Parts: sequence; structure tokens; C-alpha cells
Amino acid sequence: MIKRLLIVALLLLVNITVLLAQKKDKKADIDHSRLSTDSTEQISTFKNPASISKPSRDFLMLQFNYNNWIQKPDSIKTKGFGYGFNGYLCYDFPIKKSKLSFATGLGVNVSVVYLNQQVMRVSDTGVYGYQAHFVPDAIDSQFKRYKVTTTYLTAPFELRYFSNMQNRNKGFKAAIGMQIGTLLGASTKAVTTVEGVTVKYKTDTKRYMSAWNFAATARVGYGNITLFGSYNLTNVFKDNAGPTITPAAVGICFTGL
Repeated sequence: MIKRLLIVALLLLVNITVLLAQKKDKKADIDHSRLSTDSTEQISTFKNPASISKPSRDFLMLQFNYNNWIQKPDSIKTKGFGYGFNGYLCYDFPIKKSKLSFATGLGVNVSVVYLNQQVMRVSDTGVYGYQAHFVPDAIDSQFKRYKVTTTYLTAPFELRYFSNMQNRNKGFKAAIGMQIGTLLGASTKAVTTVEGVTVKYKTDTKRYMSAWNFAATARVGYGNITLFGSYNLTNVFKDNAGPTITPAAVGICFTGL
């Protein structure tokens, strides 16, 4: 009887040992499979460094543009090539793993518009009261140039699309958004010649200009170069401080970093 029990116990022990050995071998095969997969992934990553490199986020934006007053009273005349410059430092926030991102930043917006045989007068007294107004350049007909300049501290906001997720310095890209700016300075500047000497007259007009500027923007292009446009949603002058004028701009934008 005891012999039989010993034999049964021995058989059970052998069976348990075999089962444990089979289980250990199976686990070893699984670990080896995982190790092979991880090694393959590491080799693949090493062979394709672009998959682990950080993409360009268009941190820097430099915009050079032509701008003008597109909506204004018929009595106001502009001429020549009004120009502007926008420079921004932005931070880009990718939207999950999509080809979209949101970006915002801070920079400066400078705009210059030339008047055509006109000057802008500012006065707190007289018929116009506390208003800026435009009059023909009859008395000062010797002016070679007469320009109006505004400078805003501006924050851009953009919803961006890019076709190349690994490198935005390549591929199609587009963006829509808006700019919000606060006025830093504004002035008029006239240039004339008196007895062969160039004379410049500069007048500060900041008190008449809108303290805030809102503009809708759009960009489209390829790689580091895009075309852009902006349309102001606010007037050049404060309420009751001048005529209703709406600026707009088109130009070229260089991005990178």
C-alpha cells in the first residue's frame, strides 16, 4: 500500500515538474519574442532618425507687405507703395497627432501709407474740433512725400495646417487667424526742400489713433515661404476722432525654427 502511494506521489511530482518546465520554456519564448521586437524597433528608430526628431514649429515669422487704406472717404487720396513690416515670435501647440496646430506669440506691426497731394491736420479747436482731417496740399505744395505711420505691439493667433508632420520647412502649409494689437506710436512725416536743403516735419498723432487694432489674417504657401493677407476689423482713428478708414495688407512671410 505504501509503495503504491509512493509511486503515485512520484508520478505526480514528475508531472508537476514537467508542467513547470513547459511553463518556463513558454515564458522564455515570449520574452525572447519581445526582446526581438524591441530590438527591431530600436534598429528601425536608429535607421530613421526623422521619426524621433522634433519638427520645425515656425517659431519665427517675418512679414513684408504692401498695405493701403482700402475703405475710406473719396476725399482722401493715397498713392505710391505703402509698406509695412510684421515680426513675431510664436509658440506652436500641436493638436494631438493631427496635421493641425494652434499658435500664438508676440511681435510688432509697422504700417506706412503715403498721401497724394494731401496733408493730415490735427487740432483741438476750430471747425473740426478734436478730430484729424485731410486737406489738399495747396499751401505746402512743395512736399515731396507725406506719410502716415502707425506702430502696434501685436499678438498673432493662428490655426495652422501643415502637410509634412516631420519637417514643416518642407511641404504645403496654411493658416487662418487674427491679430490683436495695442498702439505704441503714430505720426505724420513730411519731406520738402528749402533752398536746396532737405527739411522734414514730423507730427505725433497717437492721441487720434485707435488704441487697439484687430485684424483677420490668412497665410498659404510651401515650406518656409507663404503669402499672407490681413484685413482690419477696426478703424484707423478713434471714434469721433477722424474719418472711417479700413486698412488691408498683402505680402510675403518667411517662417522657420
